[in-house]
Amino acid sequence: MKKILLPVLILFCTFSYSQELITGNVIPDYGKTYPVDSPDFQTDTTSILKAVIDIDRSFKDDKPNNLIETAARFLNMHENAGVKPGNMEVALVLHGKAVQDVLEDKFYSEIFPGQSTNPNLPLIKALSNQGVKIILCGQSATHYGVTKVKADHHVSFALSAMTALVQLQKDNYQLIKF
Repeated sequence: MKKILLPVLILFCTFSYSQELITGNVIPDYGKTYPVDSPDFQTDTTSILKAVIDIDRSFKDDKPNNLIETAARFLNMHENAGVKPGNMEVALVLHGKAVQDVLEDKFYSEIFPGQSTNPNLPLIKALSNQGVKIILCGQSATHYGVTKVKADHHVSFALSAMTALVQLQKDNYQLIKF
């Protein structure tokens, strides 16, 4: 009897939680999240959520940088939880090799042979269209040869990532670092 009961119990546990990713309304093509039913820690849906996401890594893939996509997940997840999009302010600060993720296609393909297009650009455009500030570290950009001419027009250059992070946190943006 115990041998039969245990697999049935495992079957119920497996199917009691949804593993389906859902899209969001803010950035529908990016940033899928899992629904969480009845979380114990309640989401404040009335406050302004100001987040700065510190991005210092790049991944040599043919898909968008997962860390940049964090901004889309943040916006979609919180909108799905009841936070109005107008109550969310998000900034990305890219430094290190992540600065290469904002290069226009022509310059991206020079660094990543075999990649005719930069897979990050549609995501960067979608984020920018929703008011996300995309800030590039001027120090890293200079080190990696990323200039304003080579970079997508949706990004802004800062003196440094340190400068942008300090100033944004002074303006009540909360740091998200993965």
